[in-house]
Amino acid sequence: MSRDNAPEGGPTRRDFLRAGGALGAAAVLGGLPVFTAHSAVDRPPAAALVPHALATKFWYPAPAVEAKIIEEGLPIGNGRLGALVGGDPARDFLYLTDATLWTGGLNAELQSDGQFPYDYEHFGTFSLLAKVFVALPGHTGVTGYRRELDLSNGVVTTTYRHQGTTYRREVYSSHPDDVVVVRLTRTGGGTHTGSVSLAGTHGEPTTGDATRKTASFAAAFDNGLKYAAVVTAASRTGRISVNGNEVAFTGCAEVVIVVSGGTNYVPDAAVAFKDAGADPAATAWAKARDAARETGAALLATHVHDHRGLYDRMSVDLGASSAAQRSLDTRARLGARAAEGSAPDPELEASYLQYGRYLTITGSRDSLPLNLQGLWLSDNTPDWYSDYHTDINVQMNYWLADRAGLPSCFDAFADYCLSQVSSWTTQTKRLFNDPRNGFRNSSGKVAGWTVAYSTNIYGGSGWWWHPPGNAWLCNSLWEHYEFTKDLDYLRKIHPLLKGACEFWEARLIWTTVTDPATGAQRRVLVDDSDWSPEHGPTDAKGVTYAQEIVWDLFEHYRASCLLLGVDRGYWKAVGDLQVKLHLPEVSPKTGWLQEWMTPDNLGETTHRHLSPLIGLFPGDRVRADTVTPELLAGARNLLVARGFDSFGWACAWRALCWARLKEGENAYRLLITVLRPSVDFGNGSAANLFDMYSFGDRTIFQIDANLGAPSAMVEMLLYSRPGVVELLPALPSAWAESGRITGVGARGGFEVDFSWRAGKVTSVTVRSVGGTSTAVKAGTWSRTVTLGRGESVTLTP
Repeated sequence: MSRDNAPEGGPTRRDFLRAGGALGAAAVLGGLPVFTAHSAVDRPPAAALVPHALATKFWYPAPAVEAKIIEEGLPIGNGRLGALVGGDPARDFLYLTDATLWTGGLNAELQSDGQFPYDYEHFGTFSLLAKVFVALPGHTGVTGYRRELDLSNGVVTTTYRHQGTTYRREVYSSHPDDVVVVRLTRTGGGTHTGSVSLAGTHGEPTTGDATRKTASFAAAFDNGLKYAAVVTAASRTGRISVNGNEVAFTGCAEVVIVVSGGTNYVPDAAVAFKDAGADPAATAWAKARDAARETGAALLATHVHDHRGLYDRMSVDLGASSAAQRSLDTRARLGARAAEGSAPDPELEASYLQYGRYLTITGSRDSLPLNLQGLWLSDNTPDWYSDYHTDINVQMNYWLADRAGLPSCFDAFADYCLSQVSSWTTQTKRLFNDPRNGFRNSSGKVAGWTVAYSTNIYGGSGWWWHPPGNAWLCNSLWEHYEFTKDLDYLRKIHPLLKGACEFWEARLIWTTVTDPATGAQRRVLVDDSDWSPEHGPTDAKGVTYAQEIVWDLFEHYRASCLLLGVDRGYWKAVGDLQVKLHLPEVSPKTGWLQEWMTPDNLGETTHRHLSPLIGLFPGDRVRADTVTPELLAGARNLLVARGFDSFGWACAWRALCWARLKEGENAYRLLITVLRPSVDFGNGSAANLFDMYSFGDRTIFQIDANLGAPSAMVEMLLYSRPGVVELLPALPSAWAESGRITGVGARGGFEVDFSWRAGKVTSVTVRSVGGTSTAVKAGTWSRTVTLGRGESVTLTP
């Protein structure tokens, strides 16, 4: 977000973005040289760092308050090992997480109401691995303090002056080295004297080892999950020692602190998701030892090279902000943008999109997918257990990855579904038709698999059954194929699609509907007793949410069959079911698209969920060229009725729907609502831009809006479906003057770069990542391009 002034005649950050965000030569970070080192990890010859003046960053003039770490701490992560960083010079703190550190278990018995237990004991919870404290007792009363989250380089930095010396602290979680690194450096004559300590959060005792120069702990939960954490430090000057259970450093010009940890979790239901023979303590020590043998410069170079390999796949320029806006720290800048009558701040908004990408990179690599809180916690009692909510939240977490040039970050979600589905299948067949379950199939038949509203990492479900949840998970998995055109991936997920179809073949029931215009009656297939997510009656038949999402499931399964040349007989059976599905109508009473099979509104007008609009987004069935004008108007009327103010994720979903309706000003209005500061326990963005969910006398962090709102920004700039790429479908006036975006993923197997001026596209480049032909549209202009994989074409509308 910050854009420091470049030297006179030198490039600005906007110049950098217009050049595609890449540097042609190695650079330095904070004036510190970067050089080669050798280890088992491949090391780049030098770190090509985005220079400070050009990097996208958030900055703060004060450290985080530990009691407010979820709102003020700055996030780092490598997809598995994450932390929130405080930045206090005298007593810094890192709240460390491992994505696989969960209590609970399979949770495969129902309660008296036929639903699943949803508690800490049976379902379990995501929890903190450790707290790390870096103490430099003399570093009080500092001046020139500045704390930054450098999105471009993937580093949290703290700088300050103390007794004539400038001190610098770099913190990041390295994916190649699989450790958290805290590097303390200085310019001037001072040195570092202090200590680092490691505290477990479940009562684990920490032990110091003078030989290894470590502090560590190892333990296990009652569910058999083993875990461990270790911290060590290294320096080429001064002295490193162990004092009790702390690692001390004395008189060091530079200190490299390395934190490692992990569990024995494995994504394999056959071994109950735990490797009994694994030794997390030994693994953590080996990683910490190997990293500590490297120089701080080498570790940083390796990390930045890896981070930029993902981050630089997209650049975005939405226009220039004013010098006054750029001069503000991040907290103040959020407040200024929220003020009534304030001018647009395009660089802030572009930075917010990039922040969503940063959270995706740091939170979703090759471990578990992002949960309700992503990879970041403040304590061991997160709301909703930091679970995977299957009725919008986990799906929203992955709307951004493919659109924003990060298709590999989607893998964690797909791998999770693949690892869990055998357990979900067993539970469905054994438990779903329990007579106590009000959502059971009245046919008495059951097949395939489904899920509950909440899932954990052990194949377990929690809270209520969620029959259409299988279809929504499958539709998200399918959409990734549409972006990548990866047939090997499609072969992996095809059995999930088929199993979900088998579930719905057993579940759908017949009913008779009357055409309101002609009075003719016809027999249709509808969902059995169900709930329009978190809204209205719990025993309604044929809720719009289920009808739309199952229609999409059947469509995707049939397309998969044709692409893979499989299941020809069942392909036809599913097609026969699809054409008999009841599809929603417009209520003559409200003028809205009906949420239930009645013209009456059975719930709250401004309810947070947009479940009946799932065919508009993320689905594609409801669009101007496929439905009647009356039905499209009914969808719009319902969207208007839902309003423009809600929880962050609800505003993000609304913005996406408005983008699909090509109403950019309404989509932008909702984006600015998400960005407003959270004040007095209200909805909005915290100082660290985490989205805060108002919950009475407190707020709750949920990561979904941080990924959903940037997804809406991309959809405002580019809409795609197989065969169509439309540029600037919902461009708001705030971004119309000029802009450029590169690396946008488009369904059909393409990536797109384009520029615009005065609201008109000036140039577009289309690259194939597997697609062959698509129409490219901008306003009334249209061209069809045909490409081979890896080929590109540049067009001027």
